[in-house]
Amino acid sequence: MKKFFFSLFCMMVLVAQATPIDGLLERIDRGASQKFKIELKKADRDYFELDQAGRRVVVRGNSWVNIGVGINWYLKYYAGIHLSWNQMQAELPDVLPPVGKKERHETDLGLRYDFNYCTFSYSMAFWDWPRWEREIDWMTLHGVNLPLAVVGEECVWRNMLLRLGYSEEEIGKFIAGPAFLAWWAMNNLEGWGGPLPLSWYARQEQLQQQILKRMKELGMHPVLPGYCGMVPHDARQRLGLNVSDAGLWNGFQRPANLSPTDARFDEIAALYYEELTKLYGKADYYSMDPFHESADDASIDYAESGRKLMAAMKRVNPKAVWVVQGWTENPRPAMADPLKAGDLLVLDLFSECRPMFGAPSIWRRDVGYKQHDWLFCLLENFGANVGLHGRMDQLLDNFYLLQTSNLKSQISNLKGIGFTMEGSENNPVMFELMSELPWRPEKFTKEEWVKNYVKARYGTTDETIEKAWLILANSIYNCPAGNNQQGPHESIFCGRPGLNNFQASSWSKMKNYYDPASTLEAARLMNEAASHLSPLTTHHSNFEYDLVDITRQALADQARLQYQHAIADYKAFSLENFKRSSARFLHMLLLQDSLLATRSEFRLGHWTQMAINCGTTPEEKKLYEWNARVQITTWGNRYCADTGGLRDYAHKEWQGLLKDFYYPRWKAYFDALLAQMEAQLHPQPELLGAGPNADKTASELFALALPQEVKIDWYAMEEPWTLQQNPYSAEPEGDPVQMARRVIDFLTK
Repeated sequence: MKKFFFSLFCMMVLVAQATPIDGLLERIDRGASQKFKIELKKADRDYFELDQAGRRVVVRGNSWVNIGVGINWYLKYYAGIHLSWNQMQAELPDVLPPVGKKERHETDLGLRYDFNYCTFSYSMAFWDWPRWEREIDWMTLHGVNLPLAVVGEECVWRNMLLRLGYSEEEIGKFIAGPAFLAWWAMNNLEGWGGPLPLSWYARQEQLQQQILKRMKELGMHPVLPGYCGMVPHDARQRLGLNVSDAGLWNGFQRPANLSPTDARFDEIAALYYEELTKLYGKADYYSMDPFHESADDASIDYAESGRKLMAAMKRVNPKAVWVVQGWTENPRPAMADPLKAGDLLVLDLFSECRPMFGAPSIWRRDVGYKQHDWLFCLLENFGANVGLHGRMDQLLDNFYLLQTSNLKSQISNLKGIGFTMEGSENNPVMFELMSELPWRPEKFTKEEWVKNYVKARYGTTDETIEKAWLILANSIYNCPAGNNQQGPHESIFCGRPGLNNFQASSWSKMKNYYDPASTLEAARLMNEAASHLSPLTTHHSNFEYDLVDITRQALADQARLQYQHAIADYKAFSLENFKRSSARFLHMLLLQDSLLATRSEFRLGHWTQMAINCGTTPEEKKLYEWNARVQITTWGNRYCADTGGLRDYAHKEWQGLLKDFYYPRWKAYFDALLAQMEAQLHPQPELLGAGPNADKTASELFALALPQEVKIDWYAMEEPWTLQQNPYSAEPEGDPVQMARRVIDFLTK
C-alpha cells in the first residue's frame, strides 16, 4: 500500500511539473521531454536561449511560444531535424548534440500572427482535433502567438439569428457549407454549400473550445471573429433594419451591411458578442473586415462605421484590439483615420509582393497606416494551389527595407509578422524563412540561408542537393519585384483546355519569370542525389516529399512546353504530329497522377476522406464530400463558375483529380481538335457546294480559314464529377523514389 501511495505521489508531482512544452515534445518523439530542460524566465524583450546542463539541452524563453521557437531552432541547426507539415514527428537521438556555447536571440517583434480567413476553408475545412493539435504544435515551433481562431463562428451566428426570430430553415439558407464558410464570414456570399446539419454545429463548437484551450495553455492570444455589421440580405424586410445592399460577389448574393446609424445597431452587435462570449469567452483581439472586396459606397458613413464597430468591441473588452486585413481598399482611411493609436492592428497582407506600408508596390500607401500598428505578412499561396513558389529576395528586401532611413517612420508601428496564406501545407521553405526573420536582426542572403535549410531539412550535407536548391532559390523561388502574380505558376494540366492556355484560374495574374529548364535540372539533381544517398535519407519523409514535389513541378513545366507543341501541330495542320504530341501530353498528365499517388499529401483522398469523416449520417457524408469536390473544381454553380470566373480557382495537382477530372477535359478537347482536322481533310459531300457559307463576306470567310476554337460545355462535363461518391484513398501507393526516377527518365530521354 505504501508503494502505491508513493507511486501516486510521484505521478502527481510529475503532472504538477509538466508544462505545455512537455506535451509538444512528447508528440514529437516519446521521451523527448526528458532530453530537454525547459526554463520560463521573465524578460523585457521576447527572447529564446539555448544552453547545456549535463546531458540535457536547456531552452529558455520568456513565453512558452518563444521556448517553442528555441526548440525548433535547436532541432534544425544542432540536431539536423526539420519539423513541418509533412513531418511533425522525428526520432531524436538518445543523447542530443550538445550546445557548445550559449546562443541567445531577441526580438522587438512581439506579435506573430497566423492564418487568413481563406485558410479555414481551403486547407482546414474538415480538420479534426488531432490535425488541429499538430497545427498548434507547428505554430508554437514557428513562433505564432496571435492566431486567428474562427472555427465555430457559424455556431455564434446560428444562436444569434434564432434569438432574432429566424427559423432553422432560414438560417440554413444564410450560413454557408463547410468548404465555403470563409467567404460567408467575409461577407461575400450566403448559403452556398449548405444547409449545415445540427450535428455540424455541435462538432465545431466542441472543436473550437479544444483549440482555444490549447492555444491559451501555450500563452497565445486567439483572435476571435468580431462583429463587422453583417446581416442577412433580407434583414430590411425580415427585421426592418436600415441596411445597404452589397449586391453580388462573382454571382453570389452577398449579405447586407447594417447601417451604423440604425437604431438597433448596438443591440445586434451586443447580441452577437453575448453569444460569442457564451461559447468561447472574451478575447484581447477581434478580427473584423467590414466592406471586404467591395466598391466604395457614397451612402455609407465609413468613419461612423469604424467608430461603432470599435465601440461595440470595446464594450466587451475595453483593452481589446481590432485586427483588420490590409487588402485592396481596406482599411479605408475614412474608417481608420479617426480611430485611436493602439486600437487597430493592420495585417499588411501581401508584404512580400504588394505591400501597403510604404515599400515600392502597386498598392503602396505613401503614409502607410499612419498612427496604427501593423504586421509584415507573407501571403505566399492563393487558393491552396499546388506549386513551388516564392519571392525570397523580395521578401528579404521588403522586410529589411524597414531599417532604412526613408521608412523609419513605419518601424515604430511595426509590431510583428504574420502568415496570411490562403492555403497552407505547401512550400515549407518559405514559411521557415519567414518565421526566422524576427530573430535575425541583420540582413542575409537567400543562398547562405538555403544551404543551412537543406542541411536541417534532410539531416545531411550533400553538394548535389545544395546545387538543386540553389537553382530553385534563384529561379522559381525568386519571383521578382514587378511580377504581381497570385501564388504559384499554375499547372497547365489544371486549366480548362483552349488554344491559348496560360493561367488556370481567373485572377492569378501569371507572368513568366523562370526558365522551365531550371526546375527540370533541379529535379534531375534531386533524383541524382537519391541514387547515391543512403536509403535512410532518401526515404526520409522530408526528402521524399520534396523529391516528389520538385519532380512534379518539373513535369508540369515540361507539360506546358508539350502543350505548345501540340497546339503548334494543330495550327500547322500536321495531323500525325498532332496525334503524337497530344498523346504525349496526355501521357504526361497520367504520369503526374502516378507520381503524386506515392505521397498522401498529394492525393485527392487526403481531402475527400477528411470531409466524409466529418459526417455522422450518409446524407451528411454526401453533403461534405460534395462541398470538398465543388470547392476544388467549379467552386460555384454554372453562373458563378463561368460568368463569375470562380471555376478552377482552387485547382489542385492531386492524384485522382488529375486522372478523373482534368484528363477527361483534355482528352475531350484534343479529340475535338482531331475530329475538326479530319473533317477538313474529308469534307462531307453536301458541304462541297455553296452550302451555308455562300452569303459570307470576304472577311468572314478569312476568319473561317483560321484555326477554329472548338466549343465544349465544360461545366456540363465538370458538374457530374462533383456529384459522384466514388471513393478515393488517402493511402500512398508505390515507391516515391522509383516513381520520381521514372518521370525524370521520361523527361530526359
